[in-house]
Amino acid sequence: MNELIDFFRYLLNSEEIIRTGGLVLITLIIFVENGIFFGFFLPGDYLLFLAGVFAGTKVLNVPLWLLLSCIFGAAVLGSLVGYLTGHYFGGRIQNRKDSLFFKKKYIDNTRVAFEKYGTSALIVARFLPIVRTFAPILAGLIHMNFRFFMLYNVIGGAIWVLVLVGGGFYFGEHFPWIINYVHWIIIFFLGVTTFTVVRGYLNARKESRAEKV
Repeated sequence: MNELIDFFRYLLNSEEIIRTGGLVLITLIIFVENGIFFGFFLPGDYLLFLAGVFAGTKVLNVPLWLLLSCIFGAAVLGSLVGYLTGHYFGGRIQNRKDSLFFKKKYIDNTRVAFEKYGTSALIVARFLPIVRTFAPILAGLIHMNFRFFMLYNVIGGAIWVLVLVGGGFYFGEHFPWIINYVHWIIIFFLGVTTFTVVRGYLNARKESRAEKV
């Protein structure tokens, strides 16, 4: 049991992942976190930004172009797997009972994001933990047009990776001391994106009540 707990702690420790697992483990985690329903708890934004910082400070000795390419590919392919999962197994997913790795409210929260932002929710969702994992699954579940899905999947993945990895690399290269404060930067970033989701959820509820009245 202790070994299992230690394993999950390791998965949530982005700095340890980067130092010990390198590019291979970073790529694998981003793939799982972007569309495999049980990967919602894995680090995404924090891992990308810190990977960029580590690459900028040469702690992670990987060329920027290779880091960007691998993470972008993992994000796009992970979301594609999520879409196909929702498309072919949507009924089973919706009927699943709540468990440690799945709760129906995750699908409901993602649905609210789609109602608020439409197909562009696939771009917005890239910056929202949990929603990022379930957005492609829901897109497949509602049978979104595949070409539209892939368009927004690629655009969203590119923006997400360039902003976080590219931003982290810039700060790591020019301000290497930033690595001591990266936690606060990510907390601030997640706070802003979470506020956006909550506001969208409240607006959707308000609009729904208005329609009923």
